[in-house]
Amino acid sequence: MSGKRAPGGKVPEAPLRPSSTPMTADEFQQETGVSRETMARLELYGRLLKKWQRAINLVAAGTMADLWRRHFFDSAQLLALAPVSRRPWLDLGSGAGFPGLVLAILGAPDMHLVESDGRKCAFLSEAARTTGSRVTLHRCRVEALPPITADVISARALAPLADLLRLSAPFADGETVALFPKGQDVEKELTEASKSWSIPIERLASRSDASGVILRVKGFSRA
Repeated sequence: MSGKRAPGGKVPEAPLRPSSTPMTADEFQQETGVSRETMARLELYGRLLKKWQRAINLVAAGTMADLWRRHFFDSAQLLALAPVSRRPWLDLGSGAGFPGLVLAILGAPDMHLVESDGRKCAFLSEAARTTGSRVTLHRCRVEALPPITADVISARALAPLADLLRLSAPFADGETVALFPKGQDVEKELTEASKSWSIPIERLASRSDASGVILRVKGFSRA
């Protein structure tokens, strides 16, 4: 696919080695090549997330100790897998902003965050303001989203693949690229989705999780 890019111009290569120790901010910067200014914005984001996490469950508590790898790097790796966007990037079920808000901080343009939970929307609004991120926040279910045709659609830990394709279809055309990080149930999800969908798909190794994959889909349609 033409037009690929990565934070700081670095293109992902092999997956990172599995590690029992958390990724540090310095290691994140080395892997992504982002600027000091971008790192400062991510650090603000991380501090705000930790503060709000005490009051509401934004992410799984066990992942906070490895924030830079489990959330920031896991999100950042998607930027190199997307085309250069001229139309909106639609992030479904944004939750605490992963991957959408991280990608906006890294330079993805015209980012639309879709989240129905009011408390999470309040966090996203404050995080976008604090980090100086230009995003469009939609407080609604995906099914209630106004008509948008997206260049890129992403979703992390939102739904099984068949449901993601159903939710994405109204916002996609033949040029739309969907990026869906998946875990150990990916084969089961692919089998189930293939019953209803024709899925031109690439499986790409996740660089943040040795057992994970990223599904890159373009031109999917009802079977």
